[in-house]
Amino acid sequence: MSDGAEKRRILVVEDEETIRRGLCDVLAYQGYAPNGVETGEDGLREALANGYDLVVLDLMLPGMNGFDVCEAVRAALPDQPILMLTARGSEEDVLAGFARGADDYVTKPFSVSELVARVQALLRRSGRVRAEDQPAFEFGRWKVEPASGRARCGDASLELSPRELAILALFVRESGRIVSRRMLLHEVWGFSNPEKIETRTVDMQIGKLRRKIDLGEASAIETIRGAGYRYTAGRG
Repeated sequence: MSDGAEKRRILVVEDEETIRRGLCDVLAYQGYAPNGVETGEDGLREALANGYDLVVLDLMLPGMNGFDVCEAVRAALPDQPILMLTARGSEEDVLAGFARGADDYVTKPFSVSELVARVQALLRRSGRVRAEDQPAFEFGRWKVEPASGRARCGDASLELSPRELAILALFVRESGRIVSRRMLLHEVWGFSNPEKIETRTVDMQIGKLRRKIDLGEASAIETIRGAGYRYTAGRG
């Protein structure tokens, strides 16, 4: 059972009965209180009426689809954490889901450990990545040392701000996955309502960070137009 689950209530909106039942069983085993519904209409009604800590939302639903449910929930409940389920390799779904207000995603088929990790991350209400508490880690060719606030690559060494350390730590944690601007604003900047914020701060900070770490090579941080960024270990 995961630490700190505290019987938090999770709504699972999934039309395939075996998947819905399996998700609820896994979440219950982890110490959460799941409730599964089959349709988008029921999911929206439940989410708005009964105060869930997290909504796990399949995108491909009959009738009202997951995109519409996500958008409606986000409009009514700006702080509601939403984890979307999407088909493997469907990047268009991921981008569209982020655009409609999703916080994170899991691709089908997914492992139990990945699902639980995503649920725990979204339910971690403090949200912020404390880079200074982390051990040294690799980012591309750099060895990043949060304790000293520095990164080293051969004879090269550079100083990193706490925010830059937090960004690199988040990218490493999410390696290979799209990291939305919403997630960066929430976890690094600490904004509780990032969907209400219109700012170029994230893009300017990423641009500055790239200039520091790219060493004249192709950037290890890829821009995903309309969605955010992606870091892939071994690149750059």
